[in-house]
Amino acid sequence: MLEIIVTLPMVLPPTVLGYLLALQLGKNGVIGSLFYKLTGSGILFTWEAGVIASFVVSLPLMVKTTTAAISAVDKELEHVSYTLGNTKLGTALLITLPLSKKGIIAGMVLSFARSVGEFGATLMVAGNMPGKTNTMSLSIYQAFQTGQYDLANILVITLILMSFLSIYITGKMADKLNS
Repeated sequence: MLEIIVTLPMVLPPTVLGYLLALQLGKNGVIGSLFYKLTGSGILFTWEAGVIASFVVSLPLMVKTTTAAISAVDKELEHVSYTLGNTKLGTALLITLPLSKKGIIAGMVLSFARSVGEFGATLMVAGNMPGKTNTMSLSIYQAFQTGQYDLANILVITLILMSFLSIYITGKMADKLNS
């Protein structure tokens, strides 16, 4: 059941996910009411709501990739670790995670890429308030809608370069970890 819940954001239309998040982030929602009690202000239509939406949308990619990487670790190596006196935590830290690092890094890159491109759910919970809650994707859409094609081009190129660099740097980090 937990796997289905975690995977659901990957298959739900962004408007449905945005609507469900808006319900939870509103003052009557579980997260929104808790946030209001702690801070005295709402979270809906803030940058924090945008971060939550991006996190929820990208979470399935991270979880699925990390789970697959951990599952691919040879169980014999973990059993040997136990016979040598390591605990489950010790085995996880010394054997499982190091052998899973490529998949974990891949999950991080996929999650980041998905977050950068997030549009629908973020728009519904954070809005598109220039200088407050707009994202690169929302800014590109707004520039396109208003005929500001030069601005849209600059933003698109910037986003492509940021994405390229993040993937390149992450790949280099993975190479260093493997050597």
